[in-house]
Amino acid sequence: MGDTHRSEPGDARAEANTTSSPPPQDADAAPLVADDNPPDEGFDDEDQGLGRDQVSDTASLASSILAYRQENGRTYHAYKDGAYVLPNDESENQRLDLQHNLLLMTFDDKLHMAPIPKEPKRVLDAGCGTGIWSIEFADEHPECHVTGIDLSPIQPAFVPPNVTFYVDDLEDDWNFSAPFDFIFSRFMTGSIRNWPRYLKQCYDNLVPGGYAEFMDIIYPFHCDDGTLRPDHAMHKWSNLLQDGFAANGHSMRTALEYREWLADAGFADVTVVKEKWPSNGWPRDPKYKQVGLWTYENGVAALQALSLAIFTRPRAEGGLGWRTEELEVLLAQVRRDFRDKSIHAYWPIWTVYGRKPER
Repeated sequence: MGDTHRSEPGDARAEANTTSSPPPQDADAAPLVADDNPPDEGFDDEDQGLGRDQVSDTASLASSILAYRQENGRTYHAYKDGAYVLPNDESENQRLDLQHNLLLMTFDDKLHMAPIPKEPKRVLDAGCGTGIWSIEFADEHPECHVTGIDLSPIQPAFVPPNVTFYVDDLEDDWNFSAPFDFIFSRFMTGSIRNWPRYLKQCYDNLVPGGYAEFMDIIYPFHCDDGTLRPDHAMHKWSNLLQDGFAANGHSMRTALEYREWLADAGFADVTVVKEKWPSNGWPRDPKYKQVGLWTYENGVAALQALSLAIFTRPRAEGGLGWRTEELEVLLAQVRRDFRDKSIHAYWPIWTVYGRKPER
């Protein structure tokens, strides 16, 4: 992964604090107020991200895991083809690391929100992506062993001794040798089909008193003042993307159900923490202005990655059946809307966690 702790643009990331006191239940994000005189941040049309090194040693992995699907100039994993519809290439991995730093900024440099023990022994990063969260948590907790699971072998070859990565499908039956003190899972909306079963497997693989935490984005774009209109390309794209994921068997609004699903799985003390990602630097509040600048970089870099498979694959494969040229025209219009500070759009970002009762 190379310099996975890099923090550009703005160098706004501080040392992550992985011990936190629980916030009040249903901690809502405050309404965002638009800046009356927003400065020009010099936005351009180019997708940008942070740098990282690609995995260099994957010889021990099965050929089926290493087989990639090439499509529209992007690379997709072939293991459990279609289970995850975003690319797994270098550009996307760079964006995922940028997004990690954006999440740290959003949640005040906390790697998690659940009030876990100060010295957890076993932690699972379910859907670990590039492995950046696993590595940073392991660095903060050298007494702990972190296991990362993902469908793609995109994690670095050289990691701390207390981190292990595996390629596997989290929707298969879990067969871990021992339960975990903490299970962390973020941005899995659009990836899991059977959420109640997934959450029950998390519950069953926790020690009594252990916590599970789920962090996710909610589609489509939200707007509180009417400045995002149905005729905006951003509005059209966001709703079409949501429809496309639904046609593929994945909801992009699962976070709205996490509280109920966690309670149904047996979790106690279920807590919801609500945040927002402004579409650019339009908010007046300094923190959310900065969060918005990072959201713009992350969002523009994600547009093609999120859209290509969903929009251009045939309907028989869960896509919308668009021509690539049609999609590129729409995405150019969406980038324009992303830059427009008169559009006060945002994505809700929710973190929901719960505790397995001690019996």
